[in-house]
Amino acid sequence: MNVSGPAGAGGWSPHTSDRYQWLEVDLGQQTTITAVATQGRYGSSDWLSLYLLMFSDTGHNWKQYRQEDSIGSFPGNSNADSVVQYKLQQPAIARFLRLIPLDWNPSGRIGLRLETYGCPYTSDVVSLDGSSGLVYRLSPGPRRASREAVSLKFKTLRNYGTLLQAEGEGGLGLSLELERGKLLLLLRQGRTSSSEPRLLASLGSLLDDQHWHHVAVEWRSSHLNLTVDKHTERVQMPAEFSHWDIQQVGSNTKPEVSKRNFHGCLENLLYNELNLMELAKHKEPHVTVVGNVTFSCAESLSVAVTFPGPQSFLQLPRKAGASSSGGVSVGFQFRTWNKAGLLLTFELPQEGGVVWLYLSEARLRLQIHKAGRALLELTAGSALNDGQWHAVELNSRRGRLSIAVDKEEGGSAQPSPSFPVTIESQLFFGGKSRAGQQECRNPFNVFQGCMRLLTLDNQNVNLIMVQQKQLGVYSNLQIDMCGIIDRCSPSRCEHGGLCSQSWTGFHCNCSESGYSGATCHSSQRQHIRTFYIDVDGSGPIKPQLVYCNMTEENTWMVIQHNNTELTRVRPSPGVNQHSVQFDYSTEEEQLLAAISQSEHCEQELSYHCRKTFTPETRDQGSPFSWWLGGPGPGRVQTYWGGAHPGSQQCVCGLQGDCVDPQHYCNCDADRMDWAEDSGLLAHKESLPVRSLVLGDIQRPGSDASYRVGPLRCHGDKNFWNAAFFDKETSYLHFPTFHGELSADISFLFKTTASSGVFLENLGIKDFIRIELSSSTQVLFSFDVGNGPLEVRMESKVPLNDNRWHRVRAERNVKEASLRLDELPVATQEAPADGHLHLQLNSQLFIEVSASFKSDTSVSYTFKEPYELSRNSSALPSSIYSDMTLRGENVTLSFRTNQSPALLLYVSSYYREYLALLINKHDKLEVRYKLDSSRDAEVLRSRVKSLANGQLHTVTIRRLTDSVSVQVPHTHACTFYNNDRYSALVRLFLSTGADDLEPDMARLASLGFTGCLSVVHFNSISPLKAALLHPDTSPVIITGPLVQSNCGSSASANPYAAENTHNLSGRRGEWAAVIGIGLKKLSNFGLFMGFVDNQKCRILSAVSFKY
Repeated sequence: MNVSGPAGAGGWSPHTSDRYQWLEVDLGQQTTITAVATQGRYGSSDWLSLYLLMFSDTGHNWKQYRQEDSIGSFPGNSNADSVVQYKLQQPAIARFLRLIPLDWNPSGRIGLRLETYGCPYTSDVVSLDGSSGLVYRLSPGPRRASREAVSLKFKTLRNYGTLLQAEGEGGLGLSLELERGKLLLLLRQGRTSSSEPRLLASLGSLLDDQHWHHVAVEWRSSHLNLTVDKHTERVQMPAEFSHWDIQQVGSNTKPEVSKRNFHGCLENLLYNELNLMELAKHKEPHVTVVGNVTFSCAESLSVAVTFPGPQSFLQLPRKAGASSSGGVSVGFQFRTWNKAGLLLTFELPQEGGVVWLYLSEARLRLQIHKAGRALLELTAGSALNDGQWHAVELNSRRGRLSIAVDKEEGGSAQPSPSFPVTIESQLFFGGKSRAGQQECRNPFNVFQGCMRLLTLDNQNVNLIMVQQKQLGVYSNLQIDMCGIIDRCSPSRCEHGGLCSQSWTGFHCNCSESGYSGATCHSSQRQHIRTFYIDVDGSGPIKPQLVYCNMTEENTWMVIQHNNTELTRVRPSPGVNQHSVQFDYSTEEEQLLAAISQSEHCEQELSYHCRKTFTPETRDQGSPFSWWLGGPGPGRVQTYWGGAHPGSQQCVCGLQGDCVDPQHYCNCDADRMDWAEDSGLLAHKESLPVRSLVLGDIQRPGSDASYRVGPLRCHGDKNFWNAAFFDKETSYLHFPTFHGELSADISFLFKTTASSGVFLENLGIKDFIRIELSSSTQVLFSFDVGNGPLEVRMESKVPLNDNRWHRVRAERNVKEASLRLDELPVATQEAPADGHLHLQLNSQLFIEVSASFKSDTSVSYTFKEPYELSRNSSALPSSIYSDMTLRGENVTLSFRTNQSPALLLYVSSYYREYLALLINKHDKLEVRYKLDSSRDAEVLRSRVKSLANGQLHTVTIRRLTDSVSVQVPHTHACTFYNNDRYSALVRLFLSTGADDLEPDMARLASLGFTGCLSVVHFNSISPLKAALLHPDTSPVIITGPLVQSNCGSSASANPYAAENTHNLSGRRGEWAAVIGIGLKKLSNFGLFMGFVDNQKCRILSAVSFKY
């Protein structure tokens, strides 16, 4: 669909440029919309720079499209000619699209050419009126599948109703029911409606918004997955469902039984991929249609209005609903998350008073003010900030004034004022206009929420006429939509924190969680007589209460169990073994995490004996006594304290000082005197001790006692691992930092340097970075979609004092925080309109640099699936396939004063290569020769003076058919191809292979003098391998290679923008499209070259494609 004039000329431009304009498009049918593209008005200074997108099925009840459920607005154009396209992360299904301008060129007007992308959407739909339904009865016999699945979409205006039921033998079944706009999964037993259901799960919120919502239930033998829209919850099924066979499934299966049946529309009701609606249309015998079922979606028109902010108000004249009987009658419904806000106000005639109807502490209050004092106050309702629709009625007749909230609940009050309450001329909903008034004071908080079903004197207010400015006056309203969103569903509060919300934000109550912070993310250590220790920091494992012994050199974490005392063995008659279990004071997950994370753990095991045996082999090769230790129930262990696993010895056997030299344990001497085998179990894989089995205890004269001490651990192998950065170029590399919604970083540092980067992780646009920006300041910076934000922490004392300092940084959907040592925490609120997910794709690193002399080179040999024969005349096809690259990710930073110079060279067995170099004109070149039968193709940046001694970074990325080349201050140009780089052999830094082409050989002979840094080819870091692991890596180093601080990024911009555009259907924006002549494996692909001043420079033999 394209909205523009002939041949792309003209476009849409309203007579008035303000935020009350919109462009509405009717696509003619339900459509899956995947992308939108905008352009300014042809031949003008008119374009949009910011806009909203709305979608609707009917042309009413619009829904705002949000990327990641957070970003509400879309950046538009910066001129009238360029096209800006956005691919929707989640396609929208709608017939109508509405674009609302928010900002435009200040030197022009609103102007727009619009194009949408998508395809027709078809579906089967039914309407249910509460007394109608669909029932599908399965054929008799056992269930043939181990998986049962039901999926559908629904829309409704009611916040209650039984949406779906599945029933088996004996009335055992599951039902999906709407309750207060949430979807509940209930287990029902028995066929009577009086049986009390059991709640298994609750998901979703605000599902009564008359928009389509997707529901899927997938049941397997032991668990069930419930999905509502984009959120899925796994539910463990009760034992009675282990052999459950579904006999029937449907919606409103017993419409005559319940008054709470579903009332609304269903779409694409599928059972195990079987379309039940299609079967119902064709009157298949397995599907029963009950009541008045129509195969279309009959929707009642309900126009809502949203009051988003402090400037929002609706002014209506009394004549819109004038009544000759006197008095006043006003009705409306509202929903909000706020506890306070002005709903309605109007002035009284003659007496000069004013009526205020408002929310306070989530209750409805009415006040009549006159001459600065309150004449009357009424109250009704409670907890009205729950996001549900609440009906309000205000009536004044014959001297009686009453207000009611949700009258079916009986919340009303009826005092009698001494004068009649009528409206003088105007009513104000949500606020009051300041136009033409010297002073207009609103003593109450502004209302932020939605209203609908407005009536004056029992006459409906036509809000569409208000929108068309044919009735009343309004400001900053969103008419024909309710823009409420639930920020607590799903909850962003972690570790069981309780979520509450207002119209603009949410709050986490962490008081009972053991965590702190804006989202209960940070572990909180409380000191009583013992400590709460959180072994995984802010991870999912809850804190555990342990005793900490600080009297020794190490601080020991002590975890008790149910019996740590020396205990006498009391044998039972006829039983020759004594078994004892040990239960620990912490949960299993906490226990294992504590052991895994600690540097050292130990547990004392003591056995005092007289004429009893311990672990030495007796009785047909099996030990008389053993213990179980390790994860879960534990594994059989036959060694004793102080010995090695599997040795079947005690510590005296290792030391050679047992009382009987013929045995390896003192107790195995079988003497009448008391003996002891005691020692520490220190192998973490065998800890903790779960149980103890003691045998040979029934012989005459046998006696024994045992003691298993508490588990003791010290050290934190994750936290206290220290790395020494002896040069500015030292580094550590970690996988990509995954902190999409919330994450924290904690480390200690000591240094004598006045500045330096601690860590950095980049995405295409997003990034996260922590650095010592000066000797007294730490800087935490990040970007989640709408520009960099910074949190700074200033210290009064120098931080480069060679003492340990602790840094703790956290980023979540509410805020970013930074703490240095014990200074007060510094915070920065998260951007209100930035996306929630931090999207990073590079490794987390502080990188290494190296200085090169003219005779220095590094070559890296790629690992091969198996050794190849160098004399082979042909490479097997299987090897060719395995060694063919379908994507590259190359990063390189350099600093040099030399030109020309070869920076990087990658070669293959087919004499193909990729070369990155600086030419004699101080420009960067990328040379591709991926077909040995053709000349190399050259891509050259038009940016000069790259051999200026400054740090420059180049990145080359290709994923399937999308390749980009990025250089700071250089734009990117897109062109198409899909050739592959085959059978890689070696990567060179500074020089090339022996069999170079003449011009490349001459360039390589000059060597390279300068600095290389951040060198990556896909997952390979050749420079890191050469500097840190030269003996174990497939590298060859020639000449001096010296670590250096030359890679400092102080003069470089690590966030250089990368722009990738789709050229499909566009003409004239690029000077040409470069098609590199590689070995053709298909006819279409995508590459990218360098652009300067928005033009591509054509360099050597190229083909053109438009």
